Formats: sequence, C-alpha cells, structure tokens
Amino acid sequence: RFILDKKIGLGQPKRIENANILVANTAMDTDKVKIYGARVRVDSMSKVADIEAAEKQKMREKVEKIIGHGINCFVNRQLIYNFPEELFADAGILAVEHADFEGIERLALVTGGDIASTFDNPESVKLGHCKLIEEIMIGEDRLIHFSGVAMGQACTIVLRGASEHVLDEAERSLHDALCVLSQTVNDTRVIFGGGWPEMVMSKEVDELARRTPGKKSHAIDAFSRALQAIPTIIADNAGLDSAELISQLRAEHHKENSTVGIDVISGGLGDMQKRGICEAFKVKQAIVLSATEAAEMILRVDEIITCAPRRREDRM
Repeated sequence: RFILDKKIGLGQPKRIENANILVANTAMDTDKVKIYGARVRVDSMSKVADIEAAEKQKMREKVEKIIGHGINCFVNRQLIYNFPEELFADAGILAVEHADFEGIERLALVTGGDIASTFDNPESVKLGHCKLIEEIMIGEDRLIHFSGVAMGQACTIVLRGASEHVLDEAERSLHDALCVLSQTVNDTRVIFGGGWPEMVMSKEVDELARRTPGKKSHAIDAFSRALQAIPTIIADNAGLDSAELISQLRAEHHKENSTVGIDVISGGLGDMQKRGICEAFKVKQAIVLSATEAAEMILRVDEIITCAPRRREDRM
C-alpha cells in the first residue's frame, strides 16, 4: 500500500482498478515559445489567436502521445495546466500533478515503472501497475491510495497524534526502529533483549574484577555496575520495581546458560528465548562502545595539563 498526499484533477475518475501508470517528469504547461530573447510581433489580434491555437495544438499532440501508451493513470513530477488536465479528463485518465517532487524515483520503484520524459517510443517505456487507485479520507485530508502495488515491499506509514510534540516523538521512534531494521538486514546477528546481554557482560566483567589484583579491579568492578544500568532503566521506564527485579535477574544469571531478562508486559522476569524478544547485535555493540568511549573522554578531562601564559616582554 502506498499513499500520495496529492489531489486528483477535476472531472477525472476517483477510482481505477488494474491501473497502468505512467510516471513522468515533463513540462505540462501550454508549451509556449521558450527561446530566450525571442520577440514575436503581430499586426492583429487574430494572429495572437493563431499563436495560442498553435500552442494548444502542440500540447494536444503531446497529451495524445501520452495517452497512446495505453495508460489510465498519469503521474507527473511537474505541474499540469488546465488544458492538458481537461484532455486527460476527456480521455478518462486520472492525472496527478507535482507528485512527490523529491521522491519521484521512489514512486516509480513502488509501482514498478520507469520515469519518462519523452513519449515518442511507447514500446520502450516501462509502465507501473497496481490493483487499485482510489481517493480516501484520513482525518480532514483527501489522499490518493495505491493498493496492490507491483513492488509489495514498499508502503506508507501514516502517523497521527493530538499535538506536534506527540507526532515528533512518534516520528523519532519510528525512525529509530527503521534504522535498527536496516542495520539488522546488513548484519543479521541478533541477541536476546530485555537486559539479558548487559547482565551476561556484567557477570563476566565482575568475575574478571575478582581475578584482577590492585586498584585496577575497582575500575573493572565499576564497569560491571555500569552495565547493570540498562536493565535498571528498562524496569524504571515500565514503572516496575527495578531494585527487586535486578536482584532477581542477577541471581538468575548465576545459573548456567540463563536466557532470562525483564518482561515489561508481565511486569516480571521472563525467558527471552521463549518470548522471542531480541535486539540487533550491531546496535547493542554500538551502544556499549560509544558509551565506553564517552566515559573515557570525560575521565581524561582532568589529565589535561595547562601552562601559565607566557609574559610579554616590556618593549617600552
């Protein structure tokens, strides 16, 4: 499904089944003489009418070439003026102007067609297809809905909210989720979620701290405690008793090969493997590395050596 935030031309069909779509990027004005610096002198108003008639005839021929592709839907990146819009309406063709100016390539990919700019060779132009085009209402807005598009992987997500702040937050959350999905496609490794990886790492780091002599063990122990902050935040965000859950989680992870994590739905601990709660390995790796680097950078601030400014010599 794909939704386009545009309007259908006047007098044109509002619903088309088994649509053949021509996606184009072409000027659909009255094709005026576009030679810079040219000036046309006439000696009567009838000559002006002849020029306008010639311009209209030129546009009519262009529209007839477009119609000759055997289409019932024409989607143009640029504006469609009144006269060609009228010609499309007479031919029973749904025409959309100024469609997704920045994402016209995506529109062509969704429908499975090519972007055309010349129309002399219909046999070489690949048309887009979809099962149904119709005008729908979402709230107070009229939108064009393409369903059964040729490239079924693409879709449109409509976000609605009571205020701009809610919408902005929803958009950021959706963007984060899509970024995680795209990274997971590149690197398909996944790990269990719900604070499970942090507890596993915390356990291993804690054991290393016990084996390490000297003051270095205090730093390693602090890193172990810092890792437990993530499951604590997960519990706090869900309105759960984080202190109770983390102590239970720590006890569970002292068992061999434990897959227990925080299940915010049930409000307690749960088996992440049985619940199917996973996270992208690449995202988790980036979180741990960037947080560690930021902490190291802050700790290095006190090690900056400053020198007293050199006094200027008295040149008087």
